[in-house]
Amino acid sequence: MKPKVLLVDDDPLMHVLYKKHLEDGGYEMLTAKDGTDALTIIGRDAPSLIIMDIIMPGMDGLSVVRKLKKDDATKHIPVVVVTSSVGVVAATRRECENAGAEGFLPKPFNARRLLDEVRRLIPIDPSDNVAS
Repeated sequence: MKPKVLLVDDDPLMHVLYKKHLEDGGYEMLTAKDGTDALTIIGRDAPSLIIMDIIMPGMDGLSVVRKLKKDDATKHIPVVVVTSSVGVVAATRRECENAGAEGFLPKPFNARRLLDEVRRLIPIDPSDNVAS
């Protein structure tokens, strides 16, 4: 069974750019357009990992991460935060780590870098013969 990865970003282009690459890497992809949508999908589909944008309308990504990490049912799910608000990368990274995120990628990044980060946190079993 493929691990489920939830990509949360309000930019539909991000879904298109990264979804196929991660699916080709052996992951089942779920997508959400904002934090509220993400919480619904997480409760319903129990992803193995979440890729979370910070800046989104409504509930921002860090608020979602904090909520997930306080809940016993979801605190074990690794979260990789992605953001284009990196004017102060070190401060943004610390804020994400303090919220409980296990990974941080400043935008722009290539799809291969994202796949490497996902594999670091939830490796694919080599016996699955997945193309990368």
